Amino acid sequence: MVDINPTLRTYIEQEIIPRYDHFDKAHQRDHVEMVIQQSMDIASRLEVDRDMVYTIAAYHDTGLCEGREHHHEVSSQIIKADMNLRQWFTEDQIQTMADAAEDHRASAKQAPRTIYGRIVAEADRFIDPVTIIQRTIQYGLDHYPELDRGAQYQRMLAHLHEKYGRNGYLHLWFPDSPNAARLERLHDIIDNEQELRRMFQQLFPDNHQ
Repeated sequence: MVDINPTLRTYIEQEIIPRYDHFDKAHQRDHVEMVIQQSMDIASRLEVDRDMVYTIAAYHDTGLCEGREHHHEVSSQIIKADMNLRQWFTEDQIQTMADAAEDHRASAKQAPRTIYGRIVAEADRFIDPVTIIQRTIQYGLDHYPELDRGAQYQRMLAHLHEKYGRNGYLHLWFPDSPNAARLERLHDIIDNEQELRRMFQQLFPDNHQ
């Protein structure tokens, strides 16, 4: 990322990225670093401001400090409230970045308002089928521990169809993204009951019934 303003990069690496060390396992430092890298990869093919892309990616989940439900809105507020960003950006740029952070959530009903929102929304998705199925199982065990193995499978199946299925709410904004091929692979797994059950049995922890 040699094209990022060095003072901006230092500020974000020292003051913003460490915040992710305090979030849940799915949103720690490795997550924000992945989103930054994928954002910059997408931006390299577009006519966009690289400093803005980098900053949006770094701040996109900072709102998790106030919980998951409204984290995208809180992330937007954090960007607008950070007076240090005025060293590198105009008020209009800061508003655009705040909008992009607010728009990145996968379950958002509307498309992101700008290309910057589409970049971070796309970069926030790492569609690895095994990881997604494993995290879905873990979420079910954490939040619905009373469910037995069969009910956990049905909960996982409903979530996968709702979010990642062929008619699910997850949208990819760049057809040439590496996520496109990975999402197609996940579609095939979801549609294959035998394969999905095999993966569930393999990934479901042995100490749960």
